[in-house]
Amino acid sequence: MKSLKKQRRIQIIALTTVALVVATALIGYAMRDGINFFRSPSQVMEQPPEASEVFRIGGLVEEGSIMRGQGETVRFVVTDGGASVPVAYTGVLPDLFSENQGMVGTGRYINGTFEASEILAKHDETYMPKEVMDALKEQGVYQEPDT
Repeated sequence: MKSLKKQRRIQIIALTTVALVVATALIGYAMRDGINFFRSPSQVMEQPPEASEVFRIGGLVEEGSIMRGQGETVRFVVTDGGASVPVAYTGVLPDLFSENQGMVGTGRYINGTFEASEILAKHDETYMPKEVMDALKEQGVYQEPDT
């Protein structure tokens, strides 16, 4: 009788372990498309990501770089003071998007251009995303906003 209880316990522990491994694998598989890593323009230029990788890039929009083409496509350059990356975006830009302002874009780096699927601009005079602020501080370009 005791060996039957022991065998049943081992089966339950083994089944629980397999279920936990399968659940962890399914969660990881489901999240792979939802995780976007942040990169500064310097990091993108040092180690260009694969064209299939979706990531976020952030920095300041270079002065004089915004070019509006035919249709909704807008081209501009984002910089962190150490490197610059050309960006192409098709869509409507946020109202607060302008030169020398912080931005974060989500998309892919294809043939030397970051093709953005989403552009976010800072939402007030003093806000800047933490990742962008850290990248600018690392490059020595960040200036504290006047209060």
